[in-house]
Amino acid sequence: MIFILDPMCSWCWGFAPIIEALVKTQSDRYYFSLVVGGLRTKGEMLWNETSKDYLRSHWKQVSHRTGQAFSDSLFDKEQFDYDTYPACKAVVSVRELFGMQSAFTYLHTIQEAFYTKGKDITNVDVLSDLLKGSGLDSSSFKTFFESDRAQLLMEHDFAKARSMGANAFPSIVVVDEEGHMVCQKGYRSLLEIQKLLK
Repeated sequence: MIFILDPMCSWCWGFAPIIEALVKTQSDRYYFSLVVGGLRTKGEMLWNETSKDYLRSHWKQVSHRTGQAFSDSLFDKEQFDYDTYPACKAVVSVRELFGMQSAFTYLHTIQEAFYTKGKDITNVDVLSDLLKGSGLDSSSFKTFFESDRAQLLMEHDFAKARSMGANAFPSIVVVDEEGHMVCQKGYRSLLEIQKLLK
């Protein structure tokens, strides 16, 4: 089962408990992997009262539907570039250096830091600091993050997501034993996904 998401996509944060539940209950049936999608790049969203109001309203909607916590502290920032690529590259770097399980754990860590504490996960120093509590080597992470290979792997993930038809986040791709692929686009409840997996 492939989860395709972006660390700075609010519906993906809403989906975090469902990923956790699926990994806990379905790991005997599926291998879980993570692909990042690339939601928004530098300068795509002007940081002004209009964009803040839009995000605030959107986050309330996600919180209402999913029960996930959101903090409004991000909206206190005078300047912010809602560029999701650094967080995507950070997840890819952790996956490459420390493995898939570490990537899932780290994804949750940076999502939680961004959405509930207003941490700036577009900043490599913040991304590196958030790795420290996990016992993983933040120095090798930072070196890899800044490498051409990390950029290439991230772009490969974006292309892979598009090739699987995952043009909404989160998306889940399930591949059966015969190699048939089903892509579920957008947020789904745990119950909806369990019905799909029967």
